[in-house]
Amino acid sequence: MTMNFELREASWSDRIVVDRMLELYLYDYSEFDHFDLDEHGCYRFDDIDYYWLEPQREVLVVKVDGKWAGFALTSDDVLQEGCERSMDNFFILRKYRRNGLGRQVAEAVFARTPARWELCVHQANTPASAFWRKVIAGVTRDEFQEVLFDNAQWQGPVFTFDNRKPSHS
Repeated sequence: MTMNFELREASWSDRIVVDRMLELYLYDYSEFDHFDLDEHGCYRFDDIDYYWLEPQREVLVVKVDGKWAGFALTSDDVLQEGCERSMDNFFILRKYRRNGLGRQVAEAVFARTPARWELCVHQANTPASAFWRKVIAGVTRDEFQEVLFDNAQWQGPVFTFDNRKPSHS
């Protein structure tokens, strides 16, 4: 099913909404990495300030029919040499899942920045691995790599792919 959505770079005025969606994201994610609430009863995403301050990072927000529906955080922080962009965090509100919106939004995020992408998935998050495998296969016509990392930097699957159009010679 195709959904009409808006994907745009977040403005400073969107920050509080992004912070609230990040808390929902971390709550969902706690199933896999066992995050705990902080002393104030909140889930906190400590590194979010970097996304607002550093030009190589991007906060994208998603709306469906004018309602908040999710976000994507991208950057140039990569684990593997040769990669240029990373899908750092991706979140679609539960209400909008399982209807194709996540795939559409992910494809739109990648299309904004043709590059050699890297995407890390928590080892225990097998639903996310399956989602990304399917999305990336569609974006690249099955031309991607999936490597299992198990080191100090990361433990879990790492997908890499290049969504730049091949040059014609």
